[in-house]
Amino acid sequence: MKRDQASKAGDMEHQYECLSLGMAQPLRRKSSKREVILIKAASMFKDKGFAASSMRDLAETVGIEAASLYNHIKSKSEILQEIIFHAATECNVHLEEVDVEEKSSLKKIEEIIRFHVRMMLNRFEEYHVMTHEWIHLSEPHLTNFIGQRRSYVQRLEAIVEQGIKNKEMKPVVPYVAVLTILSAVRGLEFWHRSQKKYSPQQMEDNMVMHLITGLQA
Repeated sequence: MKRDQASKAGDMEHQYECLSLGMAQPLRRKSSKREVILIKAASMFKDKGFAASSMRDLAETVGIEAASLYNHIKSKSEILQEIIFHAATECNVHLEEVDVEEKSSLKKIEEIIRFHVRMMLNRFEEYHVMTHEWIHLSEPHLTNFIGQRRSYVQRLEAIVEQGIKNKEMKPVVPYVAVLTILSAVRGLEFWHRSQKKYSPQQMEDNMVMHLITGLQA
């Protein structure tokens, strides 16, 4: 059973890597220079926004000539695609792994909340670009991402709905529950802007406690 689940998760990872039509592959498979460019680009897109960022700005941030940048990246749009689809792939693969586990719906939602909180706390730039700058994706990547996002939300709703049927969760509207969870996680942006009096672990545990308590029957 576990072997089948692992195989299925692996297939899903490959599937979502290919969803970007060959343009966006996971960062870990790229050269070290390309990874540096993508990391710097994510930070710049987060600070300035995709539209206000230029390839020249990125080249200066990375510390190379603008012409040399094109040896690693074809365009600014390609950078955006790779950052967004890398993060989206991880979200989808994690959801698939959790969904096939023999655990309660409430426990599944807890694991999904922890995953998103950790993404937001530890990989803020990449997560921020995925949740805020996706609108600048070019076609067909924009439609592709919107479809993935809609499917992701629907699968989370299905977990919540099952939890309600199993009397684990309060009879809430599943869509509202999912929207509340994802919105709360994005609110952790304020933690990054604050003096960070609370540790990442405190933020994660308290976020989980409040959200799960709100759902638990």
